[in-house]
Amino acid sequence: MDIRTLPEAERQIYNRIRERYSLIFDSLRVGDNTVRLLKVADIEEMLDGRDPFANVSEFPFWIKLWEAAMVLAYAVTKLPDPKGKSILELGAGLGAPGLAAAACGFDVTLSDYEDIIMDFQRVSAAASKLHQVKFQHLDWLEPPELPTFDYLIAAEVLFREEFFAPLLNVFDKYLKPGGRILLAHDARRKCLPLFLEQAKKDFDITISSQKMKKSGEQITIIFNQLRRKGD
Repeated sequence: MDIRTLPEAERQIYNRIRERYSLIFDSLRVGDNTVRLLKVADIEEMLDGRDPFANVSEFPFWIKLWEAAMVLAYAVTKLPDPKGKSILELGAGLGAPGLAAAACGFDVTLSDYEDIIMDFQRVSAAASKLHQVKFQHLDWLEPPELPTFDYLIAAEVLFREEFFAPLLNVFDKYLKPGGRILLAHDARRKCLPLFLEQAKKDFDITISSQKMKKSGEQITIIFNQLRRKGD
């Protein structure tokens, strides 16, 4: 990636991030489109041996392109006619699913809770030539006033039980009538069944799974679709 091809604003963001992290661009091919993702070059150095499944409170989930995010990115490309349809990605991290959706023609807003995360997203969107993407600082405990969306999507956001109720409130606040929620998580994520047990009070839920191999290890990704009861 030639940084000189970035617009001036995103080039300045990139240079600011580079003062803190060593950086690389990764290409993710999804359907007929390719998105460019700005990533930390040496994730292991940042993690310092921490296990993301053993100590979730200390793991910076946003720095990694998760297998679940790749599955979700593929899933959004299979959604029907994107014309006039809006998507909010919650806890977007690197933003792969949302950027894949934007490349398909959806009106996409990427959201997260730290400015540094959205800086990565902004550079990735510019590098992918997706200039219509919006970015929203979103604290689930104090969600701002936003329009409602046709789809809410999220990958690897269920890892702390104290956020279940706030997330369900976010679902209620931002999902259009008749809209759908798409979630993707590693099957090892212990909080997933606990969350779905709570969510099923208000949502009809479907479940499917996809197996992937990475470094010789088989990973199972659970994919859920949620729709409000009665919609």
